[in-house]
Amino acid sequence: MTLDRAALVALVEVRYFGNVAAGDIEATRACFTDDAEVLIRHGDGPPRRLVGTPGPGESPLEDFWRHLCGNYRPSFGGFEHVVDEPAQRIASTFTVTLEPHAGTPLAARGTQRLRNCNFFQLRDGRIAGMLVYYSNADAPAGTGAPTGYPPPGWRPAHEDGGPAR
Repeated sequence: MTLDRAALVALVEVRYFGNVAAGDIEATRACFTDDAEVLIRHGDGPPRRLVGTPGPGESPLEDFWRHLCGNYRPSFGGFEHVVDEPAQRIASTFTVTLEPHAGTPLAARGTQRLRNCNFFQLRDGRIAGMLVYYSNADAPAGTGAPTGYPPPGWRPAHEDGGPAR
Protein backbone atom coordinates (compact mmCIF):
# COMPACT_ATOMS: atom_id res chain seq x y z
CA MET A 1 0.00 0.00 0.00
CA THR A 2 1.46 3.35 -1.07
CA LEU A 3 0.24 6.49 0.68
CA ASP A 4 -0.02 9.87 -1.03
CA ARG A 5 1.26 13.05 0.63
CA ALA A 6 -2.00 13.82 2.43
CA ALA A 7 -2.24 10.28 3.80
CA LEU A 8 1.40 10.34 4.97
CA VAL A 9 0.82 13.59 6.85
CA ALA A 10 -2.44 12.26 8.32
CA LEU A 11 -0.70 9.09 9.51
CA VAL A 12 1.90 11.15 11.34
CA GLU A 13 -0.22 14.02 12.71
CA VAL A 14 -3.65 12.45 13.23
CA ARG A 15 -3.14 8.74 13.74
CA TYR A 16 0.27 8.57 15.41
CA PHE A 17 0.57 11.82 17.39
CA GLY A 18 -3.19 12.10 17.88
CA ASN A 19 -3.30 8.68 19.53
CA VAL A 20 -0.22 9.42 21.66
CA ALA A 21 -1.88 12.66 22.84
CA ALA A 22 -5.06 10.71 23.62
CA GLY A 23 -3.06 8.12 25.60
CA ASP A 24 -4.35 5.31 23.36
CA ILE A 25 -1.36 2.95 23.37
CA GLU A 26 -3.12 0.23 21.36
CA ALA A 27 -4.10 2.62 18.56
CA THR A 28 -0.61 4.17 18.64
CA ARG A 29 0.98 0.72 18.29
CA ALA A 30 -1.33 -0.06 15.36
CA CYS A 31 0.42 2.70 13.37
CA PHE A 32 3.59 0.56 13.32
CA THR A 33 4.57 -2.65 11.57
CA ASP A 34 5.07 -5.71 13.75
CA ASP A 35 8.85 -5.50 13.23
CA ALA A 36 9.17 -1.71 13.57
CA GLU A 37 12.21 -0.10 15.14
CA VAL A 38 12.36 3.27 16.90
CA LEU A 39 15.61 5.02 17.76
CA ILE A 40 15.37 7.99 20.15
CA ARG A 41 18.21 10.49 20.46
CA HIS A 42 18.49 13.37 22.90
CA GLY A 43 21.62 15.47 22.65
CA ASP A 44 24.82 13.48 22.95
CA GLY A 45 23.32 10.89 25.29
CA PRO A 46 23.15 7.25 24.30
CA PRO A 47 20.39 6.42 21.82
CA ARG A 48 17.42 4.42 23.04
CA ARG A 49 16.20 1.64 20.77
CA LEU A 50 12.73 0.13 20.95
CA VAL A 51 11.41 -2.63 18.74
CA GLY A 52 8.05 -4.07 17.72
CA THR A 53 9.08 -7.65 18.37
CA PRO A 54 11.69 -7.48 21.14
CA GLY A 55 14.26 -10.15 21.73
CA PRO A 56 16.16 -10.78 24.96
CA GLY A 57 17.35 -7.51 26.48
CA GLU A 58 15.40 -5.35 23.99
CA SER A 59 12.67 -2.86 24.86
CA PRO A 60 9.21 -3.06 23.25
CA LEU A 61 7.84 0.00 21.47
CA GLU A 62 5.05 0.33 24.00
CA ASP A 63 7.47 0.96 26.89
CA PHE A 64 8.11 4.55 25.82
CA TRP A 65 4.44 5.43 25.23
CA ARG A 66 3.38 3.85 28.54
CA HIS A 67 6.02 5.91 30.30
CA LEU A 68 5.19 9.13 28.42
CA CYS A 69 1.41 8.89 28.81
CA GLY A 70 1.68 7.59 32.39
CA ASN A 71 3.67 10.63 33.50
CA TYR A 72 2.51 13.41 31.16
CA ARG A 73 -0.35 14.79 29.14
CA PRO A 74 1.53 15.33 25.86
CA SER A 75 0.39 17.65 23.09
CA PHE A 76 1.91 18.26 19.67
CA GLY A 77 1.70 21.16 17.24
CA GLY A 78 3.46 23.46 14.80
CA PHE A 79 4.09 20.64 12.35
CA GLU A 80 6.21 21.11 9.26
CA HIS A 81 6.72 18.12 6.94
CA VAL A 82 9.05 17.16 4.13
CA VAL A 83 7.54 14.24 2.24
CA ASP A 84 9.17 11.77 -0.15
CA GLU A 85 6.07 10.09 -1.49
CA PRO A 86 7.79 7.60 -3.85
CA ALA A 87 10.12 6.38 -1.05
CA GLN A 88 7.29 6.46 1.54
CA ARG A 89 9.27 8.64 3.94
CA ILE A 90 8.36 11.75 5.87
CA ALA A 91 10.45 14.07 8.03
CA SER A 92 8.52 16.16 10.53
CA THR A 93 9.50 19.00 12.84
CA PHE A 94 7.10 20.05 15.57
CA THR A 95 6.76 21.22 19.15
CA VAL A 96 5.84 19.04 22.09
CA THR A 97 4.33 20.21 25.36
CA LEU A 98 4.62 17.79 28.27
CA GLU A 99 2.29 18.64 31.14
CA PRO A 100 3.07 16.30 34.05
CA HIS A 101 0.34 14.40 35.85
CA ALA A 102 0.06 15.40 39.50
CA GLY A 103 1.53 12.89 41.91
CA THR A 104 3.90 11.25 39.42
CA PRO A 105 7.64 11.13 40.11
CA LEU A 106 8.26 13.61 37.27
CA ALA A 107 5.67 16.21 38.34
CA ALA A 108 8.37 18.40 39.91
CA ARG A 109 9.85 19.03 36.47
CA GLY A 110 6.86 21.15 35.58
CA THR A 111 5.53 21.68 32.07
CA GLN A 112 8.21 21.27 29.42
CA ARG A 113 8.33 22.43 25.83
CA LEU A 114 10.44 20.49 23.37
CA ARG A 115 11.39 20.89 19.72
CA ASN A 116 11.42 17.55 17.90
CA CYS A 117 12.39 16.23 14.51
CA ASN A 118 11.20 12.76 13.55
CA PHE A 119 12.07 10.76 10.45
CA PHE A 120 9.53 8.11 9.42
CA GLN A 121 9.99 5.18 7.01
CA LEU A 122 6.80 3.45 5.96
CA ARG A 123 6.03 0.02 4.65
CA ASP A 124 2.55 -1.12 3.60
CA GLY A 125 0.95 2.03 5.00
CA ARG A 126 2.45 1.70 8.48
CA ILE A 127 5.56 3.04 10.20
CA ALA A 128 8.44 0.55 9.92
CA GLY A 129 11.13 2.85 11.28
CA MET A 130 11.18 6.09 13.24
CA LEU A 131 14.19 8.15 14.24
CA VAL A 132 13.45 10.76 16.92
CA TYR A 133 15.64 13.76 17.77
CA TYR A 134 14.48 16.12 20.48
CA SER A 135 15.81 18.99 22.48
CA ASN A 136 14.72 20.95 25.48
CA ALA A 137 16.45 24.28 25.22
CA ASP A 138 15.10 25.36 28.62
CA ALA A 139 16.49 22.38 30.55
CA PRO A 140 19.50 22.98 32.76
CA ALA A 141 22.67 21.31 31.48
CA GLY A 142 23.17 17.74 32.67
CA THR A 143 19.55 17.10 33.64
CA GLY A 144 19.19 14.25 31.16
CA ALA A 145 16.27 13.38 28.96
CA PRO A 146 13.34 15.75 29.57
CA THR A 147 10.77 12.95 29.54
CA GLY A 148 12.54 10.97 32.26
CA TYR A 149 12.84 8.03 29.88
CA PRO A 150 14.66 5.76 30.07
CA PRO A 151 14.35 4.97 33.76
CA PRO A 152 17.45 5.02 35.98
CA GLY A 153 19.81 2.14 35.33
CA TRP A 154 18.84 1.70 31.67
CA ARG A 155 21.70 0.83 29.33
CA PRO A 156 21.70 0.25 25.55
CA ALA A 157 22.11 -3.33 24.36
CA HIS A 158 25.46 -2.26 22.85
CA GLU A 159 27.71 0.68 23.50
CA ASP A 160 26.86 2.15 20.08
CA GLY A 161 23.14 1.84 20.87
CA GLY A 162 22.68 -0.49 17.92
CA PRO A 163 20.80 -3.76 17.84
CA ALA A 164 22.01 -6.85 19.64
CA ARG A 165 24.21 -8.90 17.41
